[in-house]
Amino acid sequence: MNILITGGAGFIGSHVVRQLVNKYPNYNIFNLDALTYAGNLENLKDIESATNYTFLKADITDEQAINSLFSKYKFEGVIHLAAESHVDRSIKEPLAFAKTNILGTMVLLNAFKNLWQNNWEGKRFYHISTDEVYGSLGATGLFTETTSYNPNSPYSASKASSDHFVRAYGETFGMPYVISNCSNNYGPNHFPEKLIPLFINNIINNKALPVYGDGLFTRDWLYVIDHARAIDLAFHKGKNGETYNIGGFNEWTNIDLIKLLCTLMDDKLGREKGASEKLITYVKDRPGHDLRYAIDATKINKELGWSPSVTFKEGLEKTINWYLDNKEWLNNVTSGNYKEYYKSQYN
Repeated sequence: MNILITGGAGFIGSHVVRQLVNKYPNYNIFNLDALTYAGNLENLKDIESATNYTFLKADITDEQAINSLFSKYKFEGVIHLAAESHVDRSIKEPLAFAKTNILGTMVLLNAFKNLWQNNWEGKRFYHISTDEVYGSLGATGLFTETTSYNPNSPYSASKASSDHFVRAYGETFGMPYVISNCSNNYGPNHFPEKLIPLFINNIINNKALPVYGDGLFTRDWLYVIDHARAIDLAFHKGKNGETYNIGGFNEWTNIDLIKLLCTLMDDKLGREKGASEKLITYVKDRPGHDLRYAIDATKINKELGWSPSVTFKEGLEKTINWYLDNKEWLNNVTSGNYKEYYKSQYN
């Protein structure tokens, strides 16, 4: 099979690329990435020479380039992860999110439809989405696959729209598709603008830890390697036209997570107990901040046999260890030097 993975140089995408390249040597895995600020080919150094791996630099909104690649490589499967994903950025630049997340998804859908519309057998378009499309939960309850959409940020609205277009192409053109909605991911190679890698970096450098509002916003956290395993399963064994919610069964308020992170970091860095907690600084809340997300992942557990492989504390320790062991990577992405890697490798 020729499998296209979009956004494969990004955080989640790089782990999915690695999972499939290593597990399926008879597949041809194509990693398509525009290499914006969060796309980093250093994430894939360990598999870049694999005979079943090819990197393609392109923007998913470039219709001509995408059509040309589909025509050339005849992708039988698409695993679509490429997206603008940071809520804070979406508040400042909502049009960029609409362009990439909505228009980019439609360009891919059209290319896939035009190539295979009369021969859907053995083909699949897999769209990776977010739990944020469901909006905010109260103190109780969980998001299920039938929860109504109620997005509250430009980011989640753009992802909700792309979900709807995928379903519409399935209904209108008979396109075989799967959608998954995941909770917050954490783990190695995460660009340090999201909470966990940002705070790891700030603690290392004794910088302030900015906590929105009262810190009681609650999230369900999923170890990224477990997410890659779930994507592998859903792509191969999921039912066409189905949605699968992927979560860690693992809710934490922001402030409790941050305090645990501080404790673990103090221990790893040999600092006095409580030293990192002194860096916590409460800041003004962001607009449209959802109170709580929590995923019910029963469906993928029962139908496909997936479950998380690590507890949150185990996953967090693995993540901290990775960042402490890969300070060069962290320095490169925070300084922008990671861009030089692409230039040196691909001229």
